[in-house]
Amino acid sequence: MKNIYSPGKFGLLIGKTTKTLQRWDRKGLLKAHRSITQRRYYTHDQYLQVTGQKSKRRLLVTYCRVSSASQKKDLISQKNAVESFCLAAGMIIDKKIEDIGSGLNYKRKHFLHLMEMVEQGEISKIVIAHKDRLVRFGFEWFEKFCKDHGVSILVMNADTLSPEQEMTKDLLSIIHCFSSRLDGLRKYKKKIIEMARDNENP
Repeated sequence: MKNIYSPGKFGLLIGKTTKTLQRWDRKGLLKAHRSITQRRYYTHDQYLQVTGQKSKRRLLVTYCRVSSASQKKDLISQKNAVESFCLAAGMIIDKKIEDIGSGLNYKRKHFLHLMEMVEQGEISKIVIAHKDRLVRFGFEWFEKFCKDHGVSILVMNADTLSPEQEMTKDLLSIIHCFSSRLDGLRKYKKKIIEMARDNENP
C-alpha cells in the first residue's frame, strides 16, 4: 500500500536499526501500526514526524463495541471487519478503541475517552461498523457534536454486527427503567386520579 513501510525499510529511512524501532515501540516513543495479522508497519506521516517535517496531526480512530463479555468473539469479528474496511479504503488507523457495555450507557469508560479526544481536537475521523455501535439512541446528537469539533463519523452499515439478542436486552432495560418509575408513582395514584377528575370537571 502507498506510503507504508516495513520496519526494516523505515529504519533505513531514518537511520535506525529495527531493534531500536522495537524498543521505541515497547516504550511508546514511536508506536508501530499493526495489520490484522499483527505485522508491524510505519507510515509516511510517521516518517515526517520523526524527521521533524510535520507537526502533530489529527487521528483516524476506529470504535467497536459489544454489550457483554460473552460477546468477545463478536467483538473480534467486528474489529476485523472495521480494520479490513479501512485497509481496503486506503485509510490508516491511528488508534483503535473498543468497549464492552450497553449502547444505552453513555458513561462507558472508553466511549467517554473518545468524546474527550473529539472535544480536544485530537481526531479527524471515527470509523464504526454501525450507528448503534456508538450509541443505541441519539446518534444524530453525537454526530453533530463531532461535526462541530471538526470530526466526521464514517459508518460501515454492517447490519450483521447488530445482534438481535443485544437489541432485545437493551429494550428490556428500557422497559425495566420505566416500570420501576411507574412502581414509584403508585403511592401517588389517588392524588393523580383526583387531579385527573378535577381537570375533567373544572
